[in-house]
Amino acid sequence: MSQLPTPTGLPNSGRRFGAFAMRFIKRAINVLAALVVLAIVGLAALFALLWRDHRTATTLPEPAGHFAVGRTTYTWMNDAERDELAPSPGTKREVVVWMWYPAATSATTGAAISATTGAARAEYLPGPWRLADAQHSGILMSQFLTRDLSLVQAHSLADADVSPEQRSYPVVIMRAGGGALTTDFTTLAEDLASHGYIVVGFDAPYRTIVVVLPDNHVVTRPPANDPESLPADQLDRLANKLLPIWTGDTKFVVSQLERFNAADPSGKFTGRLDMQRIGMFGHSFGGAQALQFCHDDPRCKAGIDIDGAPYGSVVQDGLKQPFMFMLSDHSREMSDPASKNIGAKIQSIYDRLPNGRFFVTIRGANHFSFSDQMLLKSHYLVGLLHMLGISRLDGRRGLAITTDYVHTFFDVYLKGAPAASLDRPAQLYPEVQVDH
Repeated sequence: MSQLPTPTGLPNSGRRFGAFAMRFIKRAINVLAALVVLAIVGLAALFALLWRDHRTATTLPEPAGHFAVGRTTYTWMNDAERDELAPSPGTKREVVVWMWYPAATSATTGAAISATTGAARAEYLPGPWRLADAQHSGILMSQFLTRDLSLVQAHSLADADVSPEQRSYPVVIMRAGGGALTTDFTTLAEDLASHGYIVVGFDAPYRTIVVVLPDNHVVTRPPANDPESLPADQLDRLANKLLPIWTGDTKFVVSQLERFNAADPSGKFTGRLDMQRIGMFGHSFGGAQALQFCHDDPRCKAGIDIDGAPYGSVVQDGLKQPFMFMLSDHSREMSDPASKNIGAKIQSIYDRLPNGRFFVTIRGANHFSFSDQMLLKSHYLVGLLHMLGISRLDGRRGLAITTDYVHTFFDVYLKGAPAASLDRPAQLYPEVQVDH
């Protein structure tokens, strides 16, 4: 019986395929290793660039008014009310107050005069606050995506004397949004003070994202008090719960200012605050507070909501005082039902204002174009926002527009400047859309 031929070619083919497969696997491993090395090198280069940007000094925009600016801080305890947001029952409400004001200057040098030795400039954010904020924010945000706050140069002089140019100055309450720090709005506060206002902002434990008390005790905001990460329906419920607590803090601060004006223990501010001319402005949830405070308290003579959704009884009742809405560019969001609802609430309040109103939209601005954050976040992060079309407005340009409108509005409704003054900024800034 004849034998079938042995397929001698198959074993050799199998060996060749195996050798090919091994070479392919080795090449793939080499390519993968090269990609990993490139990724590591790329990440290292990226973090090196971010670190260098983090260590870049930043000078805030120069205040445009003719007054030098002083800044001082106080911590005030509200012994009459317990803090509903504190985890321990019976805890009293407490606020850390930041005050910017027209400062005295030397007739010979023009330099601001300090009540303390050395005439030191105020730190943008004091060291203990920087440390607490960095620990809360995490390494990536605080060390790579944000400028080093110790290298931020503001323009206020610590504890300078109050300028004698006027006997007293109108008072404007300033409120940051959500958990933001009051100092995030230093540019606005300094500019307003340079135009002859005493600007009073404050941070409160369990509301502001982090608060450092005089004994360096750090209080962080519980997640349950953070409306910013919630869906719209839950956000509305929490915001309406928080609003009367926050506006209650504002009422306490205004009452404390009245006592302070009558008899400041140091004498510095006695009789220097014009408590008959009080205004308020706020950003985001701080804007909602400005609306509700002016609704609740007749001591408020004029107010501004900067990019804040309205909450509370003011939505139904409206306002009697002059009021301005200043909004960022929400053109991309107007198809969203929640955004439409917010827009309708704002329009309803605005349409019923009887005694002075102004409505400004800044094209290309984002929600943070009104604060120092657009200058303090990494240049590369801001550039990415521009590339994605989330923000098209330069940070300094946004602040220039905001400061101009804020002080001009209060000039009109707290100092009696002509209403036509509000038409001037629009001629300087083509990004601005004004609705009367």
